[in-house]
Amino acid sequence: MAFNSETLTASGTLASARSTTVSPDQEISAADYARFCTFLEKSSGIILGQNKEYLVKNRLRSLLEETREKTLSALLDVLENGHQNALRSRVIDAMTTNETLWFRDIYPFEILKETILPELSDKLRGQHGPLRIWSAASSTGQEAYSISISVNEFLNQSPGSLPQNVEIVGTDISQAAIEQAKEGVYDEYEILRGLSEQHQRQYFEQDGPKRRIVTEIKQRVRFQELNLLQSYSLLGQFDIIFCRNVLIYFSNEVKSDILSRMARSLKPGGYLFLGGSEPIANYSDEFDMIRCQQGVVYRLK
Repeated sequence: MAFNSETLTASGTLASARSTTVSPDQEISAADYARFCTFLEKSSGIILGQNKEYLVKNRLRSLLEETREKTLSALLDVLENGHQNALRSRVIDAMTTNETLWFRDIYPFEILKETILPELSDKLRGQHGPLRIWSAASSTGQEAYSISISVNEFLNQSPGSLPQNVEIVGTDISQAAIEQAKEGVYDEYEILRGLSEQHQRQYFEQDGPKRRIVTEIKQRVRFQELNLLQSYSLLGQFDIIFCRNVLIYFSNEVKSDILSRMARSLKPGGYLFLGGSEPIANYSDEFDMIRCQQGVVYRLK
């Protein structure tokens, strides 16, 4: 769920307090906006902030027109009763813009290939079990597949240096994003965002007007829907976690909680990648900051 600060926050719909028939262009009342912000934060951890009513209106417009709930107030009444899980998921999907691209910021993938994988190849030699990497906000799959390509390039340079199995798990709160990630099919606009011509030729095949990730890269990646507010225990333990450009959308308390639970999801000495604008110092003391030539990564103490 890689978010964009404008997009990722709101999207919604009309509503005049408690009226029964309202045009999608009518304003959202202050009370309904406050209720919606509370619902969204409790459901996903995302904080909308003030004066984002226009985003909520725009994002939820089509959903309100499609359902029998004609106002935001009526929609909230249904969501707050706790029984409409499918509708709740669709609202969260509407509110989360999956802003992502291939090899975003470049440096994490260079650190992975040049520093971390060589270190782990020595550490894991002779041990049983796969090398496990978690892309904790994988959106439509670009980050997880970029990690898989990086692993592939490292193995091409150093054959047999990693465990036979490398498992990459991609998770995201958006069901729609996860479904696209599982397909591994992208249009030309999505392909051009961060992929070199060499990567396009080597790791994608034509699928009608779109491109499909090749089996060699796809087979080591699996995706599942996950809300970062929920338990991570069923995911197991990881050697490396990517959780980039996500924490900025959460409260300080939620940031600390997520980092604490991610620390418990890492194997001893495991690595955590965060976004460039996500300092860890105020939220966790369980990691050491490791400065590499290309950038910064965090290692579990």
